[in-house]
Amino acid sequence: MIRLIHLFVFVIISFSLVAQIRDTITPFPKDSLVYVRTKGPMAYLNYGIGEDRLGGAKMGYVDSLVLLKVIGKYKDLYQVRLTETLSAWIPQNLTKRDTLVKIPVQYLTTSWRVWGDERYDYISIPLTERLPYRSWQEISPSKIVVDIFGATANTNWVTQLRSTKEIKHVDYEQIANEQFRVTIYLQHRQHWGYAIGYEGRRLVVRVSHQPEKLKLNSLTIAIDAGHGGTNLGAVGLRSKQLEKDLNLSIALHLKRELERKGATVLMTRTADTLINNSDRVVNFRKLKPDLLISIHNNAASDTLKTRGTSTYYKHLGYRPLSQAVLERLLEMGLNEYGNVGRFNFALNSPIEYPNVLVEGAFMSHPADEALLLQDDFRKKMAKQIRKGVNDWLKQVKKSK
Repeated sequence: MIRLIHLFVFVIISFSLVAQIRDTITPFPKDSLVYVRTKGPMAYLNYGIGEDRLGGAKMGYVDSLVLLKVIGKYKDLYQVRLTETLSAWIPQNLTKRDTLVKIPVQYLTTSWRVWGDERYDYISIPLTERLPYRSWQEISPSKIVVDIFGATANTNWVTQLRSTKEIKHVDYEQIANEQFRVTIYLQHRQHWGYAIGYEGRRLVVRVSHQPEKLKLNSLTIAIDAGHGGTNLGAVGLRSKQLEKDLNLSIALHLKRELERKGATVLMTRTADTLINNSDRVVNFRKLKPDLLISIHNNAASDTLKTRGTSTYYKHLGYRPLSQAVLERLLEMGLNEYGNVGRFNFALNSPIEYPNVLVEGAFMSHPADEALLLQDDFRKKMAKQIRKGVNDWLKQVKKSK
């Protein structure tokens, strides 16, 4: 009975909180003509207004100058209309007003083209406006799915050239009013990344080829040492050791491990410097690595029980890399904290290349902390990460 009373009280409080949030959202009139365009290289759409230390849950990043209709406002967020039944949220500082836009009866697609070159395959979809979109990865079979919001199909053919190497074929479907879906079927089981952006008013999807040689000495690997400078990260329970320094130590050991095997290595930092996460992501977009490994260490308020190693991914197609690295880290005798998916972290957000976030161990747990303070342990951790990447490459080779 006590549990039922508690549950009833919890439900009443929850509805009250939801009502308070709803009351503070300022809806715009249905016939309102408030339009904005995205700005900057890191504009993104969120599903809702919820936040935690990693920010709101992201629907995805979008290109600049994408047109959005504003239908509401909450604090520093705009609510924007995607379809008749779907909306999203965007920080106001990632937008600018457009008072000159002319709204047609419909935004129409036209016929489009698919082709490839030495490194990428491309899909070019002509549109009458830079419309918002979202994308995701699917497996078994491997697919990239792109929804273009506001678009209405007027595509009468799709020209597909034999020069493609990763795209098997493409298809499209008008799944709802103002929701045009493009499905890209891939040749290989493993996703190797893709990029989406506008060239004028053509939406171009660029799909990465699987590397011809699945060996470390044929790959360019990015290593991200988390935190740095005034961004200290976690602090050791007893030693007061800073996470930023341990991350850099492991990252530099990993750099040497990979270079000994012939890999080309890109680093976000090799010294105690402050680089914000957005700049790290934008920089790697330009450098186009084959994969990314981000190095961190963990902390928790529970200093007695919470411990262990873990790996993180956001996009389903990159989960196998995170699993392979975790398997090798567990060989070190560390507890398993888990393989965490849909992780809303900036360095897991790129769709352009496979990526994994490693949380080596818990600096807040005495036993884990003692291990992390040993340089030999950090060297071994780097070696195990390298072995995990190598295991993953072997798995990919077998799954061709």
